[in-house]
Amino acid sequence: MNSKLTKNQQKTICSQLGNVKLQLLYKASIHGFNGPAFHQRCDNRCPTVSVGYNASGYVFGGYTKQPFCQSGQFVHDDQAFLFTFKGEKLNKYPVTTPGNAVKMMNNSGPYFGEALVLVNGNQAVVHSKPGNHYNFNAADMHGNDLKLTECEVYQVEERTELEKPWRTIVWESGKRKELMDNIRSYKPMVSSVSQVQVLLIGAVGAGKSSFFNSINSVFRGHVTSQAIAGSSTTSLTTQFRTYSVKSGREGKPLPIILCDTMGLEESTGAGLDIDDISSILKGHLPDRYQFNPSAPLQSEASSYRKSPGLKDKIHCVAYVMDACKISIMPTKLQEKLDAIRRKVNLMGIPQLVLLTKVDEACPLVMKDVRNVYQSGYIKEMMQEASAQLGVPLSCIVPVKNYSEELELDTNTDILLLSAIIQMLRFADNYFDEISDKFSNIETKE
Repeated sequence: MNSKLTKNQQKTICSQLGNVKLQLLYKASIHGFNGPAFHQRCDNRCPTVSVGYNASGYVFGGYTKQPFCQSGQFVHDDQAFLFTFKGEKLNKYPVTTPGNAVKMMNNSGPYFGEALVLVNGNQAVVHSKPGNHYNFNAADMHGNDLKLTECEVYQVEERTELEKPWRTIVWESGKRKELMDNIRSYKPMVSSVSQVQVLLIGAVGAGKSSFFNSINSVFRGHVTSQAIAGSSTTSLTTQFRTYSVKSGREGKPLPIILCDTMGLEESTGAGLDIDDISSILKGHLPDRYQFNPSAPLQSEASSYRKSPGLKDKIHCVAYVMDACKISIMPTKLQEKLDAIRRKVNLMGIPQLVLLTKVDEACPLVMKDVRNVYQSGYIKEMMQEASAQLGVPLSCIVPVKNYSEELELDTNTDILLLSAIIQMLRFADNYFDEISDKFSNIETKE
């Protein structure tokens, strides 16, 4: 579920409201252009910003500090206002009769006075009557185009900064070197395995390929891009890829392989097929296997690895989740992740979460990545990811991928390298379990 309101438009609205952020609650094209869908997602949430969009390109709506409900009554709000965008510029229309600022109707979406109603009467339309508790020019507000192409409601949330970081991390170039040396010198606990295989799983655009590129950049000494990465509504990765990271331009491979998959998508028959996950986990898929979202891999296929060894299997699974989208994860995507997690649990493979784009999610972190464990918002998102995936908070690692930078940053590198260290530790847990199983079997015999 992507926000239609641009980042600049969100920042412009937030600048009117203080140190806040917007969290998407309701999107009519997904949840339905009707009152019940709106109320189910938005009742008792406040303050809120409601936004309408029409085919003429107008972006308009209103703000209220009052929680929505279905009482049928007017509610007092002396801070309510309507707005419309002219490009990135915001035109504001304050409430003129605060006692009638918002009306709580069960068969409509956001209802501002009698002046502006979005999703009016369970229809994808606008009711517009300037002068009824708000004054505005209808042509300026929405161009007299009263058909909605989209309606969104955002909750306005305070941004918090914690008194002190809740995780200890050393932000020094010496720490960066120490982490790199530890990764270079790591050896898997099982002699038959020379490289730990970590499977990256996540929604389209979450940053799986970008994570590999970022790790590769750290060890290359400059920002590089080997895996295909970028913004798209469908997965840019269409093959199963196993990426080995080299230490330096002509250095030897590191003891970790990052396995990239197609992105998960909401709809059935699109994105990574859950049945293919089992084949990947068990080591049946070769590098460059071409995914077919409408049909899982058959064991008769020529490329199918029939008798994989321990070195071919996945030793750790990392779910890659976009910090900006944790709280608006679509139900179908959540269900897919739950199904995958159950499969991984049954196979005893350790799991962690990479929380990406922490800088985009929080201005405090964007200002300085060292604030990542001092951001109340990032901690909230990590807790939400923990609840959604059913993994402990200790299994969640925030990272910032390289996306627009040309030069490396020591602090960004430390976060990325710390994530790799966690993967290697988790893989050690897996090998411990394997060793215990073998020793138990030998004892019984």
